[in-house]
Amino acid sequence: MKTIYVKPHQVKKRWYLVNAEGKVLGRLASRIAHILRGKHKPIYAPHMDTGDFVVVTNAEKIRLTGKKWETKEYFRHSGYMGGLKRIPIKRMLKERPEEIIRLAVKRMIPRTPLGRRQFKKLKVYAGPDHPHKAQKVEVLEL
Repeated sequence: MKTIYVKPHQVKKRWYLVNAEGKVLGRLASRIAHILRGKHKPIYAPHMDTGDFVVVTNAEKIRLTGKKWETKEYFRHSGYMGGLKRIPIKRMLKERPEEIIRLAVKRMIPRTPLGRRQFKKLKVYAGPDHPHKAQKVEVLEL
């Protein structure tokens, strides 16, 4: 039996639509990262971008388990002394709900040039509307 090496032009990119309403953040993010990397395909190769595009809607209706609504915080640092910024998840949900999903998925993808290219295929929107109707988006039930 021969090993098949797929060329980049042979990979078919599909578009998937994921409704995040009522979904648990970590489980949703890991499944999205799986699809972005292309691990759901039989032609997966770790050195190649075989993944698909993912459009996530209703990011503002995401669910968290346990006491994460009270305890979870996001951190940023300016690089200066005392430059640590803490943002509670409740405030992040009000100001930028799509950033919660984006950060969760980004931290599940390798920190390499290939990972950055795969991450660009993620499109997240706070509400139910998205501008990707022309791409013939398939609904993906997770």
